[in-house]
Amino acid sequence: MDAETFVRELDASNREILRRLEPAETLKPEVEGDLNIVNLLKVALKNEIEASEIAARWMVTTDEVDVKLALARQVGDEAKHYRMIADRLGELGFDARGFDPLAKGYGPLFQYLDTLKTTVERVAAGQFTREAIAIVKNRQFIEFCEAAGDPETARLYRETVEPDERHHHELGRRLLLRYATSPEAQEAAARAAARTLEMAEELQALALRSAGIHHAPGC
Repeated sequence: MDAETFVRELDASNREILRRLEPAETLKPEVEGDLNIVNLLKVALKNEIEASEIAARWMVTTDEVDVKLALARQVGDEAKHYRMIADRLGELGFDARGFDPLAKGYGPLFQYLDTLKTTVERVAAGQFTREAIAIVKNRQFIEFCEAAGDPETARLYRETVEPDERHHHELGRRLLLRYATSPEAQEAAARAAARTLEMAEELQALALRSAGIHHAPGC
């Protein structure tokens, strides 16, 4: 099929699975202590540093200039989010300067993304699909913050983080239209997107079983 049809069908398939990531769920089981905004923002720091680093790793091993530039934009955005979230944690009474979000290592999704070698797989799994997941999780986190009486954290995500993630997702869409043009490329892209969503559901279930965690923000 042509690339436009493929991307439209992949998007529809992704959205069907994303609807199963209900508001009382999460993607990450690393929250320690009470389920509150400070502890959820600590999870967010890990998500942001992982998102920045995987984009940086891919950038230096990608030949296509347009993809390099898209990844460079994402590296900067995720690093910006990290700094803003760290600042917000400081305002909430937690000093993030001595906090190591990777102290327990990289998460399973990061480890999977790091195995992807082709541009079309990376774009499909990372920018197109992972960022779509982040949009869903961030919307849920905004609702959690508002219900918890923290409009400032909600504003940070609504006005800065979520618009950036939407931009990354749209970059992924445009890159897929350019590179997912052959049956082989489309098969690889669909496989990578499906595995990313599958892992999201697995991590969500693990989070609920192990810690009852929900509403953790994306990246």
